Amino acid sequence: MEEIIRRQIENIEKEHNVRILYACESGSRAWGFASPDSDYDVRFIYAQAASHYLSIREWKDVIELPVNELLDINGWDIRKALQLYLRSNGPLYEWLQSPIVYKEEDELAGKLRNLMSSYFSHRAGCHHYLSMARNTFEGELQGEKIKLKKYFYALRPALACRWIVEKRSVPPMEFGILRTLVMDSNWQKAVDELLVQKRSANEKALVSPIPVLQYWIEETLTHYKEKGDDIPALKGDPEELDNIFRKYIVL
Repeated sequence: MEEIIRRQIENIEKEHNVRILYACESGSRAWGFASPDSDYDVRFIYAQAASHYLSIREWKDVIELPVNELLDINGWDIRKALQLYLRSNGPLYEWLQSPIVYKEEDELAGKLRNLMSSYFSHRAGCHHYLSMARNTFEGELQGEKIKLKKYFYALRPALACRWIVEKRSVPPMEFGILRTLVMDSNWQKAVDELLVQKRSANEKALVSPIPVLQYWIEETLTHYKEKGDDIPALKGDPEELDNIFRKYIVL
């Protein structure tokens, strides 16, 4: 599959006349809780010719391939990516930490990783992950039977929010690292059992609500919302990102 993805990346470069600077896995396979039938969520950052950025015309700043059951591939123009980086976009900061990298050119990702501590707004990040966790918890985890995978879609962002508040740093992308924050053995046992099920179940598998996780998610959302509201806002300086942008556009 990796070879298919790399060929797709090469085809995108040729068909769209762009240079892909970074491409990675962004979904459950990178988070660490894929199912046997999980698709591949490939995300990338690309640059175009300098003349493209000097036009008065409005240009599309994303490239999206048709989604199928196996592959979901799309990417952002470097200008868009850097604008979102400045605004502490959660998914982008995750891409840069992905354990599965398909292409990394010219150290762009490395430069952005090194700047994370200066640009990531803990307040914005906390609100982003809280919103993700709450939407999933309230919208997907309230029935008599719920999708197994939705537990992880609530647990991971709830843990990310807790990481931000307690460690004042960019939360890691991988669930296995995030879960080390929890010392409760019953919680860990429940998560281990869910992971075992998920690794052998399909994406539509259902489970009954798990009381220890239901309680933990609800309590975590309430507690860290108050903590997140107390974090001061951060506004990054775009100058360094401007310099990166000028370096990586294609002359």
